[in-house]
Amino acid sequence: MTSQHVSFHHVFETAFGFCGIGWTEHGIARFMLPMATPESVAETLVKRTPGSREAAPTGTTAEVVAAATRYFAGEREDFSAIALDLDGVDPFRRAIYAAARRLGYGETTTYGALAEEAGFPEAARETGTALGRNPVPLIVPCHRILAAGGKLGGFSAPGGTTTKLKMLALERAVPPGAEPAQASFAF
Repeated sequence: MTSQHVSFHHVFETAFGFCGIGWTEHGIARFMLPMATPESVAETLVKRTPGSREAAPTGTTAEVVAAATRYFAGEREDFSAIALDLDGVDPFRRAIYAAARRLGYGETTTYGALAEEAGFPEAARETGTALGRNPVPLIVPCHRILAAGGKLGGFSAPGGTTTKLKMLALERAVPPGAEPAQASFAF
């Protein structure tokens, strides 16, 4: 994070493992998807948010922690209105992340369709790269973006494509273009 303002971080447990969150006075700046140990989450958060301090979340951050905990327990949650601090994120990535945030729970799309939605119709590959650098997965739901033909595609978060598949199965997501009666992703 290149932000010049004070930042904080917190590690918390979910049904999928330990998650982490980093925030500033401007919004959520970092989110870590589940890892096996709280130490591994804390170590990664500290690396990615240099100078941040451990703190108990309050206000909106506490609400995000509670919503993420409910999400990983199988409840439907909407993270699209959460304020983000994307200081240092270039305009292309901001556009991609904004388009991804418009996807609803269980809704999927492809890298190419998301690129087009964001105003960059020829940038499917760059969209994949941008999503791989997403500092706030789950809040920017990069797990809902698939490769052409509904293939799973990559996932750079802890657990890789296994985590992506688990999250899609949790949401009972359906591949883009599939008939609603067709089976969702299974794990």
